[in-house]
Amino acid sequence: MPDVHELELLREELFGADAGFLRVRRLHLRNLAADGSPSAAYVCDFAVRPKGVDAVVVVLWRREAGRVMVLLREGLRPALWFGRDDPPPPVAESRRSPWMIEVVAGIIERTDLGEHGVRARAAAEVDEEAGFTVAPHAFEFLGAGTFPTPGSMPEMFWLLAAELPADAVAREPGGDGSPMEHGARTHWRELDAAIAACVAGEIRDAKTELVLRRLRDRLAAA
Repeated sequence: MPDVHELELLREELFGADAGFLRVRRLHLRNLAADGSPSAAYVCDFAVRPKGVDAVVVVLWRREAGRVMVLLREGLRPALWFGRDDPPPPVAESRRSPWMIEVVAGIIERTDLGEHGVRARAAAEVDEEAGFTVAPHAFEFLGAGTFPTPGSMPEMFWLLAAELPADAVAREPGGDGSPMEHGARTHWRELDAAIAACVAGEIRDAKTELVLRRLRDRLAAA
């Protein structure tokens, strides 16, 4: 395969700029070799999010009778209900639901700058989605950020954890005001059991499995 020395942007287009949560940015590109010779032109489409490019993925945990318990949240994901019909999935699904079990997560907004800004966003999402008040400094980064879908979106996940006291009591989460927050509910589950549920397919959210595994690794190394 030819080496790529540089990417040349020929032109770009933006679709969906009039409304909605996401945009599609279309780049018309060529690869340039070290000697300057170009490849054929090609198109690269990817989703962009005006509100912010990255997201926090947050696992709250506590100790209970010698076990590590993690907080999970079940909420609506309409794309799972409407987006898997055409084309159909390659393997028939035994169940289909618009509900997804996951950890707390949210978009890092443009004003959330630096590691403090990321921690502050984690605290805000925990308050909004789980009903707990946690100081930003209580959140620990679980290693480096990761790109979940580099072929279709430049979003990076920042993985964080915070330990709660065993007697911490949540208030009713306020949500973000969106109807997609309707019906959301949280529950505690033992850490290893939650990871096993990911492997078994009860929890089908990659970011949740990743942050749970990183938490388990961090606690094992402590």
